[in-house]
Amino acid sequence: MSHAPIAPAPTGFVEEVELQGHIIDSLLLPKVLDEILTRGGSYVLKDIRIGQRQQDPSYARIQVQAASERALAEILNVIHDHGATPVATHDCRVVEADMDGAFPEGFYSTTNYRTQVRLNGEWIDVEDQEMDCGILVDPEARTARCVPMAEVRQGDRIVVGRQGLRVFPAESAHRQNLFEFMASPVSSEKPKGVTVREIAAAMRRCRAAGDKILAVLGPAVVHTGAVEHVCRLIRGGFLDVLFAGNALASHDIEQALYGTSLGVCLDRGLPAEEGHEHHLRAINTIRRLGSIRAAVERGLLRSGIMYECIRRGIPFVLAGSIRDDGPLPDVITDILEAQRAMRRHVRGVGFALMVATMLHSIATGNLLPAWVRVACVDINPATVTKLVDRGSIQTVGIVTDAEPFLRVLVAELGLSS
Repeated sequence: MSHAPIAPAPTGFVEEVELQGHIIDSLLLPKVLDEILTRGGSYVLKDIRIGQRQQDPSYARIQVQAASERALAEILNVIHDHGATPVATHDCRVVEADMDGAFPEGFYSTTNYRTQVRLNGEWIDVEDQEMDCGILVDPEARTARCVPMAEVRQGDRIVVGRQGLRVFPAESAHRQNLFEFMASPVSSEKPKGVTVREIAAAMRRCRAAGDKILAVLGPAVVHTGAVEHVCRLIRGGFLDVLFAGNALASHDIEQALYGTSLGVCLDRGLPAEEGHEHHLRAINTIRRLGSIRAAVERGLLRSGIMYECIRRGIPFVLAGSIRDDGPLPDVITDILEAQRAMRRHVRGVGFALMVATMLHSIATGNLLPAWVRVACVDINPATVTKLVDRGSIQTVGIVTDAEPFLRVLVAELGLSS
């Protein structure tokens, strides 16, 4: 049905945009209208059609008005990320990169939402969706994909501006589980048992769909005594890829070789004699053998997370940092190469479980498209807050320590015995 304008049409610059999908229950329509008003513009609802059933999509055509061309462009840029696309469609604008390692001026900066570009009158899905990238187009192959800045090569055809682009923000027509209902809030007072049950259910659905489950783990997993829980997830088929750093692997191997983590005996909770040296001796042992795999194959490493990954063929990416001891020979110390390895392994991931690591969680969140469900567990609520603030709005957070959470998760998945 059509509605009369709700505001008088002022003189100025005008553009018509449209929204479609579940724009009512996901609050996309009010978000768009609020952005227009907040930024000094005005609007006229030219057409609105509301779905009659919960699964039906809705449609709105909005005339956006602003006092200057620059103000209108600013409004259109903001509401574009909420799914508002110009009614008058044109092919995307493409400019060749003039140098390696940098985008041309005016490049389009991607979100983690599903995106399409218009090529020769046809809408094409952008592959390898990732936030904070550009879009590389191959007109002959009729393909488009996200490309990180450092991977750009001179002559690459890069999308500039927002013409011929459309974004599909996250929307929920059926709020049947925690990930669709809770959006992303984090609180230490939410019922954790319910949340863990939903996370376990999401992991089961992911496995049933044939998608991969990614774990992003910090060293507190070892320090809190949760190694065996992670091992059970691996043995039970609920962990397909591991992202971590030197610390997680080093302390996991320290525990396997010495029974300590950071020099503290995990069975007694007391410092071991000369225990402060154990992590360094563990790293040295692996470095002398050449790799974690060599330690497993030679029978020296016989337990722990890294042992199970090698034994079960679970790929892992250990990304280094400036403070690493050693590091272990498997650690990737070139950050660009570490990013490339992580990008290769996030393909096909349907669920990401992040436990007790702020930097690796945020780094991984930046690589994931918005449709990949994320559960972030940390004793520090700021970890989840920062993850969400940086764009990973699909995140559900639990404020708790690593071991209690993983213990309950393993039990919910029926792996505790």
